[in-house]
Amino acid sequence: MNASERLLGTLNFEKMEEGGAVAETFFPWTLTLDRWREEGLPEKFTSAYLYPPAKDRSRRYFNDLMTEPVYEYEQFFGLDGVKRMSFRIPFKCFDEKTLEETEEYTIKLDEDGWTRKYYKNRDLVQELQPVIREEEDWNRLKEKILFELEHFCGDEKLKEIYGKYREEHERGEFSIRFRASGFFWTPRELLGVEEHLLAFYEMPELLHEINRFVLETYLEYFDKIFSILQPEVILFEEDLSGANGPMISPAMFDEFVGDYYKELVPFLKKKGVKNVFVDTDGDFRQLIPNFLKAGVDGFLPMDVNAGMDIVQVRKEFPDVKFIGAFNKLAIAEGKEAIDREFERLLPVIRQGGYIPGADHQIAPSTALENYRYYLKSLKEVMRQAGINR
Repeated sequence: MNASERLLGTLNFEKMEEGGAVAETFFPWTLTLDRWREEGLPEKFTSAYLYPPAKDRSRRYFNDLMTEPVYEYEQFFGLDGVKRMSFRIPFKCFDEKTLEETEEYTIKLDEDGWTRKYYKNRDLVQELQPVIREEEDWNRLKEKILFELEHFCGDEKLKEIYGKYREEHERGEFSIRFRASGFFWTPRELLGVEEHLLAFYEMPELLHEINRFVLETYLEYFDKIFSILQPEVILFEEDLSGANGPMISPAMFDEFVGDYYKELVPFLKKKGVKNVFVDTDGDFRQLIPNFLKAGVDGFLPMDVNAGMDIVQVRKEFPDVKFIGAFNKLAIAEGKEAIDREFERLLPVIRQGGYIPGADHQIAPSTALENYRYYLKSLKEVMRQAGINR
């Protein structure tokens, strides 16, 4: 059984004699890498190596910048082969520019279109002006995005960047985990957190204009991308919840987020995408029925410290799929805590439809020795995947 078949079998609740997929949820924090290199991780695994900057605008949008280095890093730890890539609508299409500089601070226009003040003698960044404040800003930004799509996101470049993975992926040598920004995340990044929440009441038409544009762009470009590659998992970044629950009501979700997924998900499935996941932190239990009605298959990272207990969620929603859900703080605490956490999760592991991994990036407080023990235990426990479905 190859890496693709093992991952799909695990998420499909299958019992596999050789056991379920062994994979990680996210790539590591920079500070975690810094610590682990001192504890035996090969020196080359720096943040600059794993997350290189784009040298041309096309790869900023058709993004495979960390595909190979993160794959190499995870292969070093003996994880199943997963290659991570994304498509980014060109919202980050601005040329960085210094607008003002003093001895105390620098004010810059960043590549995402935000104006920010960077203080020189303290670790503080102040957001001064978002990309969008009114509809005229959106119209100007949309024209800029359309220019970028035309000049840097042509068919030949698309085939060049994604096509090089096709043959090995079709042989099942690795699975593909594809990322894209969701319909809550995208306007929030453009307007700012508070301004976005106010816009649901004050500028609802603008939010719909933005998300309709996002949907239409996805339909056009995913049609081409997923004719080349059919990911085992696509993740839509949302982060629409905090520790106390969702930032929007179920009714608002349906109107401003869910309705767009209802149009997109069937299209993705027709193009061969196997699993549609949503990446959101916090406690979003109230919105799980709405996500499922919109066609979403599963969720990650299932933030334990925000109260997301997959044992309870699985009882209420027996067919929902998970990636993550292992308390990252337990890994930092050591072997006994790791064992207890696996014991807690074992009923869901046995049911299948679940790829255990840290419920966020591994914290810098985690010793490399403890992480290695976690991975050893993960490989052992995944032999039980699907046993009681």
